[in-house]
Amino acid sequence: MSQQIRALVVDDSQAMRRSIMYALQRLADVVCIEAQDGVEGLKKLSTQGRFDLVMTDINMPLMDGLKLIHHIRQTEDHRAVPIVVVTTEGAAADRARAMALGATAYLVKPVQARVVLDTVKELLKLG
Repeated sequence: MSQQIRALVVDDSQAMRRSIMYALQRLADVVCIEAQDGVEGLKKLSTQGRFDLVMTDINMPLMDGLKLIHHIRQTEDHRAVPIVVVTTEGAAADRARAMALGATAYLVKPVQARVVLDTVKELLKLG
């Protein structure tokens, strides 16, 4: 029996959250938790137990994705959780900053569901 995968999807665009969640749910046994900004994402990380994956945008109100990555990497419980950035920021400098802060992968919007799935499968070592 496969273990349930818990993914936190953080994006201020509901349409983008839905699109990512729809892609992730093609994998067997994935539960997606949504957050609309980094503050809400951090709160859910600290109150809703174990997460196997975080998908985050960079440009969001209240707390952006870069600050969220920084905070996640500072917490013992989630230090090793793969973080996939999904953003419109395609510049090499933005990618470098996100990776330096601890992002595991960096995808530029518009991103195809297949690319999201391939990235997640590789990170979570899924067949």
